[in-house]
This record gives sequence, structure tokens and C-alpha cells, in this order.
Amino acid sequence: MSEEKAAPQSAVVIKKYANRRLYNTSTSTYVTLDDLSVMVKSGTDFLVYDAKTGEDITRSVLTQIIFEEENKGTNLLPINFLRQLIRFYGDSMQAFVPGFLEFSLENLGKEQEKLRAQMLEAWGGGDAFKSMQDHAQRNMAMFSEAMKVFNPFAAMGGAVPGAPAPAKPQQSGSAGGSRDDLQALKDQLAAMQQKLDTLTSK
Repeated sequence: MSEEKAAPQSAVVIKKYANRRLYNTSTSTYVTLDDLSVMVKSGTDFLVYDAKTGEDITRSVLTQIIFEEENKGTNLLPINFLRQLIRFYGDSMQAFVPGFLEFSLENLGKEQEKLRAQMLEAWGGGDAFKSMQDHAQRNMAMFSEAMKVFNPFAAMGGAVPGAPAPAKPQQSGSAGGSRDDLQALKDQLAAMQQKLDTLTSK
């Protein structure tokens, strides 16, 4: 069964043709990337398939929408964030990044209305922007801690991208060294869980 046939019935199917035109099968009209951007903002779920092969190309089309928005001057992605993101491609921590980003953005979405209210109440006062900054800092702290704990090489002195290189552990010729490393990792996991509970409860 092709990816297109396996698409959820609730999702609008968009077909992309060789001439790069996008066709909305639910409205029988051609659409643009701007139209798809509006659909995303309105909460309309859609999937994009290559009209010839039936391959799911939703990810690349969504990435293209972001690229177009950034080119318009709507810069949501800081340069340092983009550089850090690129560093994670091919890194041992790559598998953890998507989940963290989804978690972080979902939390931001949940607080969106509260932040809007703060901006209206403190327009010109800067309090709302400070709240947004504090929220971002909490997320980055959580991200940094997660990367340190879940890096499988952290306990062995491996480096986390963007973090200072840890001091080299003392050599140990016995199996006790491995047990110590394992206990250290367990302690780090417990500390990480406590920090996550503290951060998410704020």
C-alpha cells in the first residue's frame, strides 16, 4: 500500500506535480506555499505527496514554508539555534532532538494565551517579553541538562555539542570503574528527573 493510500482520512491530501504546482484534492484547486502556511496556522492538517511516486514529502514542503517565511524577514530561528541544530545532525544525540523540540514548542503553545494576556496588560512595560525570555531560558536549561544526561558517552568523558569538554576521568584497571560509571549515570538520571519536574512545574 502506498503512503498516499495510508493517509489519515482527516488530513487534507495535497499533491505536488513535476512542475512544482501544489494541488488540493479536497477543494480541487491549485494552492501555493502561502496557502499551505495559512492552513497550518488555522490548524488544518494536511499531507503532501509526490503526484508521480506517491511518496510523502510533507516534511520537505513544511521546511520550504519555513524557508520562505525566513526569507520574507520573519526571523523566528536565531542564528545560534540554527548552528546548534546543524551540529546535531549525525551526532549521537540526534534521535533526542525532535522529541525535545516538539515538547518545548507544545509547552510554548500552551502558554501562548497567557503570554498574550501579559503583553496586553504590560504593553510597553517589557514584562511580557521578560516572561517569554524566562520561558525560553527554562527550555534551554532543560535541553542542556537532557543532552548531558542522555548522552551515552557523558559518563565516560564524552563531549556534548556546545558544552565545555569534561575533565578526563582517572584510569581504573578494575571492573569497579565500570560500576562507578554506571552508578554515576544513575545518579545523573535521578538528578535530571528532579530538575525536569522542577522546570515543568514552573
